[in-house]
Amino acid sequence: MIIVPANGPPQPSGALKTIRSRSVVYRTNTPEVADLLDSVVRMAAHDVTLLLVGETGTGKTTLARLIHELSPRGESRLLTVACGAMPRDLIETELFGHVKGAFTSAERSKVGKFEAAEDGTLLLDEIDVLGPAQQVKLLRVIETGEFEAVGSNDTRQSRARLIVASNRNLKTLVDKNEFRADLYYRLNMLEFRIPPLRERSNDIVPLALGFVEELCQAHEINVHRIHPEFLACLEGYSWPGNIRELKNYIRRAVLFCRSGELTLGDLAPHLVESAAGGAQSSGAQRVDEHAPLRKRVAQSERAMLEEALRRHNNNRTMTARSLGLSRVGLYKKLKKHGMVGARR
Repeated sequence: MIIVPANGPPQPSGALKTIRSRSVVYRTNTPEVADLLDSVVRMAAHDVTLLLVGETGTGKTTLARLIHELSPRGESRLLTVACGAMPRDLIETELFGHVKGAFTSAERSKVGKFEAAEDGTLLLDEIDVLGPAQQVKLLRVIETGEFEAVGSNDTRQSRARLIVASNRNLKTLVDKNEFRADLYYRLNMLEFRIPPLRERSNDIVPLALGFVEELCQAHEINVHRIHPEFLACLEGYSWPGNIRELKNYIRRAVLFCRSGELTLGDLAPHLVESAAGGAQSSGAQRVDEHAPLRKRVAQSERAMLEEALRRHNNNRTMTARSLGLSRVGLYKKLKKHGMVGARR
């Protein structure tokens, strides 16, 4: 899934799916994500609660913003509550507010997020950390819109549209009695899974190119070329931190770039080593960690070429495109490593 500001850098044409809202553009070359975008666009128009599930860094917050901006509430506020970032005993007052004197330190009343969101959208991230009592209150708000501030008997009405997100499988938590079954079954009818970046290999390079443009502008650094080995290394890494991790590594590379060309030397060493190791585990040539640096880089490049060819079923056109090379450039690389026998 390619996520760039609406006024950001141009992305490669021919993306399988492109969805635009006021402030973001989503592009993807991954069929599963294209289907996801089709579904959320349809649901954005309806005032229903949605559940977004995905690993940390997959872009749940940005997807929620897309949904909000495409909805009839798009001109109103979008508020986000990171439940996992707060002590559990403060979550309830953050969500529902409290009245003066509700507890020892409540020297004045506080408006909660459900009330502050007004007729906009409220995103509750990491809802799996909510305690049983908080889950009951959340279920009530979803079903009736009603809630009480902490320490108050006055029932209030939420007008906000609710989107909830989790980076854990809620069904697993239900099976462990760690999450209420009734709340889960209320949410899972409109559950959308965001695939991790390792399942979206065709999106890694376009995402990286967009981040390079964005971060060069942000840091006023000029990058006029990206070496194919740089992009091949990104494709060879597993990205456990997903899109957020990719952007952070691209930021590091841009900041370290001195020649105007992004190369393997601008990437964190352990990322290069891990990417080469991933290619080896797929059956590619082993990199000799005791060899001189130039030879190790050459071995890593061959491993990445082999992995890219394998991933694209030896289709050289698709392989070249994924590596940011022309067909002639790919042929020269294959010839350099004695791989000219690879099928077209």
